[in-house]
This record gives sequence, C-alpha cells and structure tokens, in this order.
Amino acid sequence: MSCFVSLGILCGAAAAQSHRPDEILRQGFEPVSAGPFTDAEAARFLTQASYGPTLADIQRLRQIGYNAWLDEQFAATPSYEAPFLDWVTTQPNGQNSVYQQQRLESWFINSAGLYDPSNPPRIHNDQLRQRVALALSEIMVVSDRNAGLTFQAWALASYYDMLVRNAFGNYRTLLEDVTLHPAMGVYLNMYGNRKPDAALNIRPDENYAREILQLFSVGLKQLNLDGTPVLSGGQPVPTYNQNVVRGFAHVFTGWHLNGCTVNEYPDCANNWFDSDSPSWRNPMTAFEQYHDNTTDKQLLNYPGVALPNGLLVHGGTAQQEMAAALNNVFNHPNVGPFIAKQLIQRLVTSNPSPGYVQRVATVFNNNGASVRGDLKAVVKAILLDSEARFGHTGPNADKFGKLREPMLKLVQLWRLTTARSANGRINLLMDPGEEYGQGPLRSPTVFNFFKPTFQNPGEIRTLGLVSPEFQIATDSAVVSVPNDLDWRIFYFYVGSTYSYAQDPDQMLIDYASLNALAANPATLLDRLNLLLMSNQMSPFMRQVILTRLNAMTNTNGGRDRVQHALYLIINSPEYSIQK
Repeated sequence: MSCFVSLGILCGAAAAQSHRPDEILRQGFEPVSAGPFTDAEAARFLTQASYGPTLADIQRLRQIGYNAWLDEQFAATPSYEAPFLDWVTTQPNGQNSVYQQQRLESWFINSAGLYDPSNPPRIHNDQLRQRVALALSEIMVVSDRNAGLTFQAWALASYYDMLVRNAFGNYRTLLEDVTLHPAMGVYLNMYGNRKPDAALNIRPDENYAREILQLFSVGLKQLNLDGTPVLSGGQPVPTYNQNVVRGFAHVFTGWHLNGCTVNEYPDCANNWFDSDSPSWRNPMTAFEQYHDNTTDKQLLNYPGVALPNGLLVHGGTAQQEMAAALNNVFNHPNVGPFIAKQLIQRLVTSNPSPGYVQRVATVFNNNGASVRGDLKAVVKAILLDSEARFGHTGPNADKFGKLREPMLKLVQLWRLTTARSANGRINLLMDPGEEYGQGPLRSPTVFNFFKPTFQNPGEIRTLGLVSPEFQIATDSAVVSVPNDLDWRIFYFYVGSTYSYAQDPDQMLIDYASLNALAANPATLLDRLNLLLMSNQMSPFMRQVILTRLNAMTNTNGGRDRVQHALYLIINSPEYSIQK
C-alpha cells in the first residue's frame, strides 16, 4: 500500500499522528459555496464566522447552507452596547454605576449571545456582525487606556456600536464615521485641532492624519492588488511622505465635540465630565473659525486620482475638505488589498496567499455592481473563498491558520456551555485585559494588541511568515490565561458551592448536556472535538485525553470528566491554532 503524502494521506506510524481533516478531496468536486456537507465543515465555517459553534448553529447551517446563513446574518438585528449602559443607570443604587466594566459586560452579552437583562427575552444572534466589528476594532483602534477615555464608557460603547452598524456597510462611510467619532477625536487628537497661528506657535496636530493613512487605509508601502509590495530597484515604494501627512493634518482642523461652543474651543471642559452626554455619542461638529481654509493641501497622489496631482486647493469648508480628503484616501488602490488582508487575518488565517488577497481585494474594488468598498460583499468573499474553505487541506496546509485570540477562548467556552448568571448581569471579577492580554477597545497603543506584520522569532520568521496574535502570547499570558480558564471551568458552574459563585452576577457554566455524555468518555470527547476543534483533533491528542478520562471515576454526575476534558482541550496547542 503506497502513501499519497501530497494529498495528506499518510500511512503507518505517520498516520497515527496526523490531524489533517478528511475533507481533502472535497475541493474541486463541488462549488466552494456548496454545503456544508458534514457537521465538521459547518463547525469550521462557524469558527471563522462567529464566536464559536453550538449544536443548534451547526444544525441550522447544514439545513440552509452557507449563502442562506450569511443572508440571515446580514439581516439579523444588530446588538448595541449603549442601550445596555442606559439600562444600567435605571437599576437600584449600588447597581447603576457605569464604567468600563459595564461596557465589557455588554460586549460579552452581545458576543457570546447571552441572555440580555436589559432587553428580555432577546438572545443576541448577530454573530457574524459582532465578529466583524471586533476585527474592525483591531484595525481602527481606540482604547480606554487613553487617559481622556478611561472614564468615558459611553464614548467607547458608542464607538463600538458605530463599528457594529458599519460592519456590513460601505468602507467610505465607515472612514467618515470613524473620523468624526468623539472617541477617535480624543484618542488621536483631532478634536480641537486648529489652523496654523504663527503668533501663538500653533500648528495642526498630525496624529490622526498619520494614523488614518498608516493604519486605517493605505499603509506605508504601495501594494499590488494581491497585497505584495510594489518594488522599485528592489525596494518597496512609500505610499506617502511627510508633506502628505502635513496636508491631511491641515484638512482635519476645526472639529470638536458636539455641544462645544466657539467661545469654549478648543477646551470645551464641560463635555469631559458628563460621561453620558450626547456629545460622546454624536459626530463631532465643524467650527469654521478654526479650520484652515487658506492653505493648499497635498494629499495622496496616485494613478487616476480625482484631485489633480492629489492637491486639494484651499477655500472649502471643514466638511467639504474632509469629504474630499476621505474620497482621496478611499479611492487609493492600496485600500482594497490593505484592508482585505487584515480582515482575512482576523477571521481565517494569518498568512493568506497573494491569490486569496487579490480575490477579496477585487471584490472590495467592485462588488459586481460597480460599488467600491462594500463590506458585506468583502466578508462574504473572505468566508466563501476556496482558501478559507479548503486551505487547511491544500498544499500549504502547514502554513494555514492562526493563533486564537486568548479572550475568544472564554467567549467560546461560555457559548458552548450556555453560561448564565442568576440575574443576567456579568461580574468579570478579574480584568480580562490583565488576564488575557486583551479586551475590546482596551489596546495599549493605536497599533492594536498585536501588529498584522508581527513575526515570532524562530521558524515562523525564518520561513517569512507572520504570526500576529503571538505578540501577546507572552510568558505571563501563557500562564495567566490557563489559570483564569481553570478557575472558571472548575469553580463557576451551576450548583457550585464556591463562595464567589454564589453572587447573583457571576457567570455559571451549565454542564448538564455534557454531563449526560460523560459515562462514555469517547462520546464526550467526540462532542467537544466537533464544537471546539471542528473534528481536527489529532489521534495522538485524542488518545492522551481519552486515557485521562477513562482513568477518572465518573463522579458528580459526570461533571469531573467534563471539566477535565474542557480544560485540557482549551489549553492545548492544537486547539490554540485555528485551522
């Protein structure tokens, strides 16, 4: 019997260690969008398109197929954070304070699809929208680590809600909404930005101008459609220079929080202390007296640019010049591949092939109806691309996949076990930012928790690959994350006698459905393999865990076996790499 290594079909001892999926012959025999044909295919798709599959999710996806499921998700009612914070203020004294903790509480309710005490009996099911919003939040970063935003929970909730609202909209609209959001205005110093005044030694702040170019749209290097750098003399070609940064800085002058007055500009101190003020939820307002309308601005210059040589001639209002500048950015040829690659990295794989990037970037440039920047079409193209569906079995399977973001392990655990608290509230006890190294809108810098170009030293760097999430897989994180998951798995469950678990706002895991499988460890392991690993667990790993479970007495109604199985899988190297 021969071995067809090129197809991933191994023989003998090698086969015992293999964890390649068995769908490798699927590619080429049906359309990419066909199926899913197995529960494992459904679970794997849902791992990319949501915060983790449930049995009900798998059943629904198999019943209606990929396209219909995507249409359902595109049409699902969006889940927002600000209304939850409004509801918190109506609660009895001692339970009505609103800080970042309550914003995180709302994020977990929406992302994990938990019971929402602010809007019963609604269960949030816009999983794809929430997943894309998180991806966008890690590209267009604002953070509560900024001193001006630390106590502004409504500002950050409103910002995240803006990302949720735009997740399937147009990227041009998203760019403008990000630019004018007060949270971004504070975070990158666009609010209160003023035209030049030589007498007062005032020059326009360049912070937002620099980051909208470097991080939110075109990047530092000119790109081909497939995301590879354009080279000249063997060297990358810069996308812009300091004159362009200066030009955008002059464009973004004359804006401040809604509710500010001309006399208060640029301080508007009263708006800082009223954290639930509409000023934190509404777009910033233009103040023409402080906008530079007397300077010509050098913007991006590229083939086909609408502005002659990328030069914005002075004389427009703050709104007019901002619109012209954003159009100048939006139509740059870099935007499609630059944003497409990062969204692929967040949802599917850290190292997409140039062909994958090009196919998605092509959809960004034209959704098929001559519309540029259609994020709904982009998301669909990402998830239904042949590489997304079959990359884990193809010739580059060993380079396919991504490290799971640590925070998402907790979200999937709660989804898998239908966790809940007695009163619907969530007391996280430990700060996820400290335990997991990340939290929604809690990045330490504008560069996110990890850079899309980060390369882990060693084999990954030697092979020329990137591994973004490994940037926060620090020595402390590889201890703190398993420790926190251990605490939640073994102490916080329905029926626990642990003192902290008695609080009505503690999330308790419901093991009932899994406990029923524990009498047969192989059956239990098969269920967890499907839901957590899309049936990609290697025979070696399966046997190690199965041996452990069989050695345990089936006590506490099966809960002991379930807890050990969950802990071992969620903290395993194989689960940690999403394939």
